Amino acid sequence: MDKTAENLHRSTLRISRRIVLQMAPVFSVAAAAATGVASNTVWAQAEYGQTAPKMTRLLRSDLRGQGNQVQESIVTFAEFQPRQVAPWHMHPGAQEIFYVLEGNVMAEVEGRETTMIEAGGVALIPADVPHSVRNNDGNVSVKALVIHSRADKQKPLLLDVAK
Repeated sequence: MDKTAENLHRSTLRISRRIVLQMAPVFSVAAAAATGVASNTVWAQAEYGQTAPKMTRLLRSDLRGQGNQVQESIVTFAEFQPRQVAPWHMHPGAQEIFYVLEGNVMAEVEGRETTMIEAGGVALIPADVPHSVRNNDGNVSVKALVIHSRADKQKPLLLDVAK
């Protein structure tokens, strides 16, 4: 190979390696999508580079009980003191997502079994369904993120329900 051809070959290899390294995250996303296993971590890295925050999908669901319509979303930070209970209530036209940050709670949803939601766990409560959440621990507070997706802002967000 003469010098010109050899230099061209080397520069092509350098460009090819650089392109492969830049495109690696895209290939990862394409491979994950092709296998049906989409990783939010891979997505974040592909979108923002290696400095991206780790993204972990906690819940993905269609809206329930509100005609697949959202007029408003409300995000609330909730703290339950030891033994504190959110009495039976419902959210007219508003689906609730309850994500526990610290501690454990017991969630009672009408028509379902009572379940414990531990830190890192999430519950989806459909609109218009009576439910209650309680902290059974006598010593530890619970912290949670509560998200409501409302179909009608004119309806009250919360209604007490006698049980």
